[in-house]
Amino acid sequence: MQRGTQGGNSTVAGQFQILKDNNGSYRFRLTAADGTLVAESPQFKHLSAAVEGINAVRENAATGIIVDQSKSKRAA
Repeated sequence: MQRGTQGGNSTVAGQFQILKDNNGSYRFRLTAADGTLVAESPQFKHLSAAVEGINAVRENAATGIIVDQSKSKRAA
């Protein structure tokens, strides 16, 4: 995977983009350095809520556990 630069100084793996929809709501998306969409948020009424959502993703992604839900459950 290619890595981009931010301000020419540090290497970053991707970026969070905040968008404002036509109805005035905000959402964010996380893209990889090559532009691939990794995740997209629901809509938020306020910009500050979208920023809080980004911060929550940043904090939880680093420590979140992986739960494999792809395996089918046996009938009881």
